[in-house]
Amino acid sequence: MTEQPRRRAGALRRVVGRPVAQWPAVVLLAAVWVLLWGDLSWANVIAGALLAVVVVVAFPLPPIKADAAFRFLPFCRLAWRFVADLVVASLQVAWTALRPGPPPQGAIVRVQLRNPDDVFLTLTSVLATLVPGTLAVETSRRTGRVFVHVLDIEGFGGADGVRRSTEELEERVLRALAGDAVLERCGLAGPTEHHEEVQT
Repeated sequence: MTEQPRRRAGALRRVVGRPVAQWPAVVLLAAVWVLLWGDLSWANVIAGALLAVVVVVAFPLPPIKADAAFRFLPFCRLAWRFVADLVVASLQVAWTALRPGPPPQGAIVRVQLRNPDDVFLTLTSVLATLVPGTLAVETSRRTGRVFVHVLDIEGFGGADGVRRSTEELEERVLRALAGDAVLERCGLAGPTEHHEEVQT
């Protein structure tokens, strides 16, 4: 095999291997696709997975170093609470739109997160944004802050309620997906559960 075909074969192997090496990104992008469509079906899952593979191959990014771990029970709690918040917030937003009286008072609240790592900061911001009535309008990796816009500040119990809700969401994300060192650094270390280390 000459040098030219060898280089082409090496490039092809790198392109094919990229989705495998970055499978957490593929899974996350596919999950976001399904959530945006709001319909859990085989067609949406397959379309999301194919689109995620295309994105990972066409727009390669350097791998993100993260001390991550998957814990099954905390992840189930994170998913269950997210679905519950999604339903409750949807009903609250619908009632806010239909109820008589003055419009709700919106606000932007600065929330200081425990851990500014890219993965967990992004996940917390995305999950907060996907819940109707809240939107992460800005994040700062340097300071670990996220600015959250809420539709009805009084319905959240004021700025302190928004901060408490966002901090609790971040805690669920960390307990489900962060490594032991991250939990210890954030003051969340407790009884360890069986988990699978994941390098992203």
